[in-house]
Amino acid sequence: MNPHKGQAVLRGGALLAAARTALILIHGRGASAEDIYPLGEEVAAGVPGVALVAPQAAGNAWYPQRFLAPLAQNEPYLGSALGVVAGLVDEIARAGVAAERIVLVGFSQGACLSLEFAARNPRRYGGVAGLSGALIGPPGSPRAPVGSLDGTPVYLGCSDRDAHIPLASVEESAGILAKLGARVTKSIFPGMGHTVNAEELAAVRGIVSGAAAGVRP
Repeated sequence: MNPHKGQAVLRGGALLAAARTALILIHGRGASAEDIYPLGEEVAAGVPGVALVAPQAAGNAWYPQRFLAPLAQNEPYLGSALGVVAGLVDEIARAGVAAERIVLVGFSQGACLSLEFAARNPRRYGGVAGLSGALIGPPGSPRAPVGSLDGTPVYLGCSDRDAHIPLASVEESAGILAKLGARVTKSIFPGMGHTVNAEELAAVRGIVSGAAAGVRP
């Protein structure tokens, strides 16, 4: 069973064949590729050669339960969702944009999926931005990835009081990703709620600019 197979992918910006970097934009639960696409346009503004790729989840959700649920409860949807991201990374790389110039950006459930993909498939990426999200699975879930994120810039932005994302999960995720070799930047905003603010967008724009320029922080 592969519930997300064959779903639409919204594309724009530079053509992959001519792109200097590519953003994979992953929407949250109840949202769509069209909803997160403008975020990509905003963080790519003024950066030349950015391709935008936004996959659509079946039923507007990447997995059915909370991100803290036992992993088996979110299958086969989670595995299918991770496969969608893997397929896009491979497609983009085949078009000539190396993984170290690919930036994964997600909000809410999409943030969780972006971070989880990077943790399960560690290598050097252009960057990963998890906005109001954390790694998937119950607290303390065992992990045994093979490889390293090799200095990948990872940005975690979240409210200190988020009805969907416990702060402890963000803190745990930051530690796990750092141990995997990521250069983690974490911004916790008092009382922000479950949304995205201008400071987060500026941080993501910086990652995109660096990836496009081939700058290794």
